[in-house]
Amino acid sequence: MKNIVFLGLISFFMDISAEMVYPIIPLYLVAAFGATPAIVGVIEGIAESTASLLKVFSGYLTDKYKRKKPLAFAGYATGLVYKLALVFASGWPGILFARVIDRLGKGIRTAPRDVLVSESAGDGGMGKAFGVHKALDMAGSALGILLAFLLLRFFGSDSQNYRKIFVISAVPTLLALLMFAFVKEKKEPRAPKQRERFWAKASELDGRLWLYLAVVFLFTLGNSSNSFLLLRAKSAGFDDANVILLYFLYNLTASVLSVPFGKLSDKIGRKQVLTAGYLLFSAVYLGFAFASTPAAFAVIFMLYGVFTAMTAGVERALIAEIAPPRLKGTMLGLHSTIAGVALLPASVICGFLWQNFGSAVPFLFGALMSALAALVLLVFFRTPDRSAAPQS
Repeated sequence: MKNIVFLGLISFFMDISAEMVYPIIPLYLVAAFGATPAIVGVIEGIAESTASLLKVFSGYLTDKYKRKKPLAFAGYATGLVYKLALVFASGWPGILFARVIDRLGKGIRTAPRDVLVSESAGDGGMGKAFGVHKALDMAGSALGILLAFLLLRFFGSDSQNYRKIFVISAVPTLLALLMFAFVKEKKEPRAPKQRERFWAKASELDGRLWLYLAVVFLFTLGNSSNSFLLLRAKSAGFDDANVILLYFLYNLTASVLSVPFGKLSDKIGRKQVLTAGYLLFSAVYLGFAFASTPAAFAVIFMLYGVFTAMTAGVERALIAEIAPPRLKGTMLGLHSTIAGVALLPASVICGFLWQNFGSAVPFLFGALMSALAALVLLVFFRTPDRSAAPQS
């Protein structure tokens, strides 16, 4: 458990740093460089796609060379380069360059970090392990968002003050890198020449793995970028500062509940928790479609945090359990890649539906896709062995 806590602290500090910056980058682009919403969308789309494509290759390298810690460290270290690139950017192409660096780092570190978490979990405690990690991760996100809000109020919102926040955000990144000194890695022999490429044996992989990856893709097609949730709240009358606080409420809720839901998945099975999570997401998106009062939006963002607690760690635990040990990193990376690749068309679909049919329609579409994913998981995902998770 000590190893999991230190891995969680790495994510905690890194997410403080990331979320101090992420919510204000669109504001900075507009204030400093006069960027249009279209340019903001292009920057985020390119950056996220870059990270998604890298995750499966990072996972493959993790499995091939059996060295998780150095690869994860390299991915986290790019956070410092990212902050420097933001500070010295002289136009929106510089911000694009910085965001690509940031997402490259995320693409590199995700799979080896998740393998380290899975290897540190005790017997029957995979859900708890990923729950603890996700709780610390989301706590860092919540604190970073709160700090962004407070620093904006303290410094003001001109371009020079944005740069001050970028510099300050590098401090938690340094703390995250220091935490690696306390992380222990399970040493395994390196034999890359004797290792088969994972696609050579793809047909022999557990069928449940392919089914769940298909479910993830289906679900994500209706799960657009969180930017649209914030835009929906803004369109309902929230000012920028209060929109950031709603996002804080979401992250705080997810952090508090990630460990309980991880433990619950250890007890009753991953399938049950994930299915309930997808159905909750469907209800949340229905709420986003029709909500009109501040209280309603506050409740919906909290429920969205509950959904994240129910799924984010549990789905990684599921992949780690049903993937072959020699391909664990590859399949965790592939899972992240599939979700990331689907997020790009999901956001395009959401934007198209919003622009042409109104703000409620994309959320109705997301609710439908999530309900369909829950149905496929419920009906077709089978676990014949009661001792294995998830349970059916």
